[in-house]
Amino acid sequence: MPDPMTFRVNGTERKVAVEGSRSLLSVLRTELGLTGTKFGCGEGQCGACTVLVDDQAVRSCVTPMSAVAGRSVTTIEGLARNGKLHPVQQAFLDTQAIQCGYCTPGMIMTTVSLLRRNPRPSEAQIRDALAGNLCRCAVYVRILAAVQLAAQKMSR
Repeated sequence: MPDPMTFRVNGTERKVAVEGSRSLLSVLRTELGLTGTKFGCGEGQCGACTVLVDDQAVRSCVTPMSAVAGRSVTTIEGLARNGKLHPVQQAFLDTQAIQCGYCTPGMIMTTVSLLRRNPRPSEAQIRDALAGNLCRCAVYVRILAAVQLAAQKMSR
C-alpha cells in the first residue's frame, strides 16, 4: 500500500493512500466522491476535467497526485458558499450557458481562474482563456455572455 498523501480539497485537508502516478481526476471522483469534475478525453485536451490547483486552472486527468501533495485543490463543488452559488456559476445559469452540462464544470473553473487573474477581461482574452475548453452543444455565445456577466458582477 502506498504512503498516504495529504492535500487540501475544497478547504478540507484530505489524506489518500494512492500511487503518485494516479490522476487527480481519478482520485477526486473515485476516492473522494467529487463527481462534478468530468472525464472527457483523458488527454488534457477538452477541459471537462478542469479544477483549480492553488488557484490555477489545471487538467486533472493528466495531473498526477504527486503534483498536488501539500497543495490546495478546488473543484466545482467547492465554489458555492453558505448555500449561495459562486457568481460565475450564477452567471452561467442566468445566461442559459448550460445545455447538456458536461463541459460546464470545466468552463466555470477556467472562468474563475481567469477572473482571479484578470477581473475585467476583454472578449479576446475570454476567448483565449476558454480556447482549450470544448463544448459539444456549441453554446459558446452564451458561455461568452456568462463570463462577461460574471466579470461585471464580480467587479462591482
